Amino acid sequence: MSISHTLLGLLETGPRHGYDLKQTFDQKFGHDRPLHYGQVYSTMSRLLKNGLVEVEGIEPGGGPERKRYAITDAGITDVAQWLARPEKPEPYLQNTLYTKVVLALLTGRDAGELLDTQRSEHLRLMRELTRRKTEGDLADQLICDHALFHLEADLRWLETAAARLDRLAEAVRA
Repeated sequence: MSISHTLLGLLETGPRHGYDLKQTFDQKFGHDRPLHYGQVYSTMSRLLKNGLVEVEGIEPGGGPERKRYAITDAGITDVAQWLARPEKPEPYLQNTLYTKVVLALLTGRDAGELLDTQRSEHLRLMRELTRRKTEGDLADQLICDHALFHLEADLRWLETAAARLDRLAEAVRA
């Protein structure tokens, strides 16, 4: 996810302080990975330097002065171009699970047990996401669906790898 583009998009709905940007980001997109304040302010500084945002106002606060950021026309153009550009599909051709299976086979460990343990963890997370999906709003449901579909694909791979484990062991040791 492009944090800078996401923050720019949030600013397109109206000027905001860094604190407000963080809160809105976390509420809409950061359920599992909230932004750190430092990340917000360093991103805003970069966007300001690049002319994509401007400081619309500075207000005194209990601590440091609070800057209110607004998106510039260049920022709006940048967001529009980012939204129109398709994302590169990530095929995960050489992922960690595959690496662990091959290393388990190379080192004489039980790759079947590794696959079973991973399958259990995937199923646990799928149950958690399914629960979260039933309790969440539409946005949360869509986020959970995305994750669930990826986990289902991983489960299919785990089953395929388990079915081919003997042949894979021969190929790895050759």
